[in-house]
Amino acid sequence: MHIVATAGHVDHGKSSLVLALTGTDPDRWAEEKSRGLTIDLGFAHGTIGRHDVSWVDVPGHVRFIRNMLAGVGAVDVAVLVVAATEGWKPQSEEHLRILDLLGLRAGVVALTKADLVDERRLAAVNADVAGRLRGTGLDGAPVVAVDSLSRRGLPALTVALEGVLDRAPTAADRGRPRVWVDRSFSARGAGTVVTGTLSGGAVAAGDPLTLVRASGPLGVRVRGLQVHGQAVEVVGPGHRVAVNLAGVARTGVGRGDALVRDGQWAPTRTADATLSVLAALDHPVSRRGAWEVFAGTGAITASVRILGPDVIRPGQSGMVRLHLATAVPWLPGDRYVLREHGRGETVGGGQILDVDPVLPAARAAPDGTVARIVEERGWVDADLLERLTGEAVAPTVGRWVVGRSALAEAVADLRSALEHAGPYGLELATLSEERRVLAERTEGIEVRGGWAVLASVPEGAPTPDPLTATHPWLEALDAAPWSPPSPADYQVPRPLLRQLVQAGAVVERDGVWWSAAAVAAAASTLGLLLERNPQGVTVAAVRDALGTSRRHVMPLLAHFDATGVTRRRGDLRIRGPRLPAAPSDPPPPPERRAPH
Repeated sequence: MHIVATAGHVDHGKSSLVLALTGTDPDRWAEEKSRGLTIDLGFAHGTIGRHDVSWVDVPGHVRFIRNMLAGVGAVDVAVLVVAATEGWKPQSEEHLRILDLLGLRAGVVALTKADLVDERRLAAVNADVAGRLRGTGLDGAPVVAVDSLSRRGLPALTVALEGVLDRAPTAADRGRPRVWVDRSFSARGAGTVVTGTLSGGAVAAGDPLTLVRASGPLGVRVRGLQVHGQAVEVVGPGHRVAVNLAGVARTGVGRGDALVRDGQWAPTRTADATLSVLAALDHPVSRRGAWEVFAGTGAITASVRILGPDVIRPGQSGMVRLHLATAVPWLPGDRYVLREHGRGETVGGGQILDVDPVLPAARAAPDGTVARIVEERGWVDADLLERLTGEAVAPTVGRWVVGRSALAEAVADLRSALEHAGPYGLELATLSEERRVLAERTEGIEVRGGWAVLASVPEGAPTPDPLTATHPWLEALDAAPWSPPSPADYQVPRPLLRQLVQAGAVVERDGVWWSAAAVAAAASTLGLLLERNPQGVTVAAVRDALGTSRRHVMPLLAHFDATGVTRRRGDLRIRGPRLPAAPSDPPPPPERRAPH
């Protein structure tokens, strides 16, 4: 199955040509038939030689360019229609440029209304059209003179189109279905029905899907499927489909929404992309403008940030960061068209490179490769990476794909931490998941009984008793009992800290550490103060009695409040149930217990 779209200026005979080729009038609305003017997308199907073809007929009037863009976002082949009577017109040019921006490289040109001109005129229009196609995706496309009423040239057009279809690639099945919705309606007895072109994978009746829309994602279920009016149980990519949905009202879905499989996509509102600016534009493109990004079948308000220079000039290409008003399920390689709403002009378009940029715009240099996306993120969950890129990459560490520089840095940091930990090592339970996996898989590091140590540490190395261990930090705690230094200042290994706390040798509150002896001495001092001042003591009084600072005394008092030594009453501390008896003399500064 192939999807073929028409393109071309208004009143050049696109719909009449589809009718002549398929027997189906693609104009669906009464207003279209009465005015003889295509307003919205039209659809038909038929065969071209041995190919089944779904046709999408687009409006040619400049006022309906948004509808035209909704129809050509997922097609394989284009039929560019140019009336021999009028020749090349403004929308002929704009439609050609849009097809080019969307990466379309297969098509034919139909010179319609050929019976109304002589052969000399036909030859002149033919030569003009061929010249305008040079350098575009349709460069060298067959040009066939036809007349839909007399059917002149239709067999030749069919042969030319069949040859193009023979060479056009078929839709790939990557197991990641996506349907950009172009129509939604209610069918009697069925409920909500949406139509669109299915790409990326197959869909079956009963499948749970996610509807990505401006108001937020919604889980839905496929109640039924049709292709060209025939019910099917399963449909593969490359088909026009009608999907009967359960779980959403007709008013809850519309053009521009997308149906995807849950967990396979990372809908985004920020993406880095290339931008090729049309050469015919009469001004450069900067971040200023009322921008609209056309993605899939939708038009989304956006802001544009140029990556690198301040502007991109007509005929030139650059890179941009797109900030969208609503999230879309994009992948690197997807195409978009950029229009300036205020001027009502197509500006350019390009290819998506990164759907979740992490670097600031000033440093971003996207290239669309998985390698760069990994390197910029450092550690990426393999499942997330597939959602971001559409490519399955085997994890390099645990469940992560890790950039080379990030992996080297992480290994170096882990080795450094183990060196500082010495024979204590690092307890696995205290490490991040990434560090745990690294410890288990890095050469030169071993895991022994739940602890990671350097392989150079001999087996059976004794673990020091934290109460008898000698460490400069413990000596510093004794030297300044109530203005204690931080363990970070002395690079105290975390395992030793945990052992000291568990053994009751040190006490921590709000990031401040004291020796147990200092805490006991401070409690005795508080008992003496409250013996003299039973109504309560202030923070300042405790601070002065201990000869410390408010920064240190506040967490110490918070510890006493929490353990029942004191109780807080307004700005005062009063006796708590666990306040020790007041000593007869003020306690001396604590001394560290001698090793035993």
